[in-house]
Amino acid sequence: MRAYLLLMLVVVFYAGNILTGKALSDLPPLTIAFGRIAVAFLVLLPIGYRSAWRSRHLFVRHWKPLLLMTVTGIAGFNTLIYSALQFTSATNVSVLEASIPAVTVLLSFWLLRERLRPLQWLGILLSLCGALWVVTNGQLLRLAEMSWNIGDALMAVGTVFWAVYSMAVKRYLHLFPAHGAVLVMTGLSVLCLLPLVIGEWTIVGIPPISGGQWSGLLYLGIFPSVIALLLYNRAVATLGASQASVFLNFVPVFTMFGAYVLLDEAVSLMQVLGAMAVILGVFFTTRSSQASARNKERFVVAADET
Repeated sequence: MRAYLLLMLVVVFYAGNILTGKALSDLPPLTIAFGRIAVAFLVLLPIGYRSAWRSRHLFVRHWKPLLLMTVTGIAGFNTLIYSALQFTSATNVSVLEASIPAVTVLLSFWLLRERLRPLQWLGILLSLCGALWVVTNGQLLRLAEMSWNIGDALMAVGTVFWAVYSMAVKRYLHLFPAHGAVLVMTGLSVLCLLPLVIGEWTIVGIPPISGGQWSGLLYLGIFPSVIALLLYNRAVATLGASQASVFLNFVPVFTMFGAYVLLDEAVSLMQVLGAMAVILGVFFTTRSSQASARNKERFVVAADET
């Protein structure tokens, strides 16, 4: 029960990431992304410094996968989220974000040649159709005629970035100490975004940041970037990664509710139906993966016993 409560807090913090990013949309997107990453780095520094320093030879030896995870996940994904929120609603961003597990499975099939079960294909199709249903407000048949919102397109690219990041994490993150790796990737993200944010300030000027906006940046840097990560890791240690990740499918539900209450965004029936389709599709996808993993474990145990 404690692990379930921790996961619900994780979902609340991740939904708050989208809502706070939308509330800060008066600030330039690179400024938001850089502010969040800088705060997270300062918070993580006392937590991960020792393990990062002890394992510095690992970071040098495996710099390519480390840079891949940094660019796609830590720096790129968040920058695309805050850029998308300049043009589209928090609800659309949350639903598109919920399709990430299905996109990850699809890319794993294409790039890593992982076999998919029929229920996984059904889940992928249902999840993607649900996301398109929300973005088009139920006008799937007129998809070719409509002009896409640039924010939706940016978020779609962001889902691919996170899917690539997830595959890289699965393959490479075990090479590094957990806290040290997050600290190093966050530090590299600061270095990556620094010239970009300077360029942004050169074009639009250094934005004045009010007290409420500073509070928002502190929230983004502390809660989604650090606390949610630590709570999620603790829950995974209790429940396992597969069962814990299913809870992330509730992010669009919390985000839509928060957008309705806090940002006065209208939530249509079409968006609710699309969100339900995304959640149901991702559930089918992950459920099938769990069943496949359990069958594989039974086969291994049976082989060992014989």
